[in-house]
This record gives sequence, structure tokens and C-alpha cells, in this order.
Amino acid sequence: MASLVQQPATTTSTMPRNPRGRYTIRIGRWLTLIFIVSIAFLTLMPFVWVVATSLRTPAESFSVPPEWIPTDMDFSNYTRVFEEIPFWRQIGNSFFITLSVVFGQLITASLAGYAFARLRFPGRNILFWIVLATLMIPGQATIIPVFILISRVLHLNDTLGALIIPGLATAFGTFLLRQYFLGIPDEFEEAALVEGANQWQIFTKIYLPLASPGLAILAVLTFNAKWNDYFSPLIFMNTKELFPITLGIVDLQGYMGTGSISIVLAGIVLSTIPVIIIYIFGQRYLVEGLMAGALKG
Repeated sequence: MASLVQQPATTTSTMPRNPRGRYTIRIGRWLTLIFIVSIAFLTLMPFVWVVATSLRTPAESFSVPPEWIPTDMDFSNYTRVFEEIPFWRQIGNSFFITLSVVFGQLITASLAGYAFARLRFPGRNILFWIVLATLMIPGQATIIPVFILISRVLHLNDTLGALIIPGLATAFGTFLLRQYFLGIPDEFEEAALVEGANQWQIFTKIYLPLASPGLAILAVLTFNAKWNDYFSPLIFMNTKELFPITLGIVDLQGYMGTGSISIVLAGIVLSTIPVIIIYIFGQRYLVEGLMAGALKG
């Protein structure tokens, strides 16, 4: 009679989780959350004060300590903005200037970045380093020769073109898109050449769509920089109807700063609304572009 030998069942024992490690992770998450909330609060404080002060009378603008919530809201400050400056015209000027520069930089930076990344020509590296060297020169150092070219050569002083033409080329955008084009594998170009495509078709149908994250980053950064540009309009513009909104807000201060600070802040709030709307709709593309660049790096 065969004897059955019963093998002892093997049980896998799971190690109990370390409660100290759980508490450490939980505390770390709470500290991270508190840090993020604190940074967000400090970032939003100036904007909250601007909105609150724009709803006060001028006499209550600089109360000590600052009042974050206005007691008697005065919306007449916003109507005064439209009475004292041609607000809609200046907002339209800002949109026209900014969008023209954005599209211009996307075109020039993508073409130059593709040429530096994919084409072989004599002096390519030297020319690229010269382009990068221009990033070290501040705009204040080149404003005089640019002014001479705009006013005496092109005769575009006190026109919107004076604010558009100098901003169409960008060394930063060229560098950014060159890095994106370098990160695209060479096999795409080789396969397209086998199919009989020329360089223009390879650029427009293969490399440009693949570099869309970099284009999104460049568009958002350029829009923000050009919309908030104050120095260039101050140099080139004289006509009030051609002012961008940055000069229009300064015009609200009046002569020697005798205007109402509440009206100035109301103009600031109105001028930031288009930027906030564009950022809300474009933040997804900006995040995707930053993530794509981080993965490539």
C-alpha cells in the first residue's frame, strides 16, 4: 500500500508595512502641499491687491494696513478707463503687434533652426555661435541703431511696423527649435529621401509637425514678452491712437502721476484679461511642449 506523503503547504508571508515609512511619506506630502499653497498665495497676493484696489475710491487706495476686500465697490473706475484712453483701439494694437511678432518668429525660427540642425553648409557652426552671441547683448544697447534704421532708412517711426519688424527674428527661438530638430531621428529624413521628397517637403510635412511642442513653447513665451513690452513702444511711438495697451496704462497716470491709482489699476486688470484667457486655452500645449522637451533631454 502506497503511502501518501503529504507535503506541507508553502505559505508566502508578506512583510508588514513599516508604519514609520508610511508616516514619513504622508508628512512629506503634507509639507509639499503646504509649500505649494504658500508659493501660490504669495504669487497671487499682488494680483488680488490690484483687483481689490481697482474697486476702491482713490482716497481708500493706500489704506494701512491694506484692505484685501473692498467694502464699498466702485465700478466707475472701469468705465473711466474707456473714457480717458482709446482702450479698444489700444488693445487691438497690442493684439496686432503681438500676433504679428509671434507668427513671424515661428516662421523665421523654424526655418533657421531646421537649417542649422539638418542642412550642411560651410560655416554653419560659426554662424550659429554668432547668432547665439546676440543673446548676450541687451536690447537697450542696440536700441539706438535700431531706431536709426527704423526712422531714417525704413521711415516707419510712429507706426505699428516699427514694433513688428525688429522682433521678427529671434536667436532664442532659433536655438530652441534647432534643439528640437536635432532630437528627431535621421531615419525620417532618409525614408523621405528614398520616397523622392525634397528638403522643403521634408521640412513642412515631417519635421515641422514633429517640432510642434517647441513651436508652442516659443509662441507662448513670445506672446507674453511682446504683450508686456513697454520699452520699445516708448521709443518709437508718439500717436496716442497707435499706442499699445502698455503705453495706454501709463497714460492713465496723467501728467506727473496726478491721475487716480484706482483707474490705473482698473486698466491693468482689463489689460490682463486677454492674456489670462489665452493662457487658459494654451496651457495644455505649453505643458505638453515642456514635457516633450524634458523627455528628449
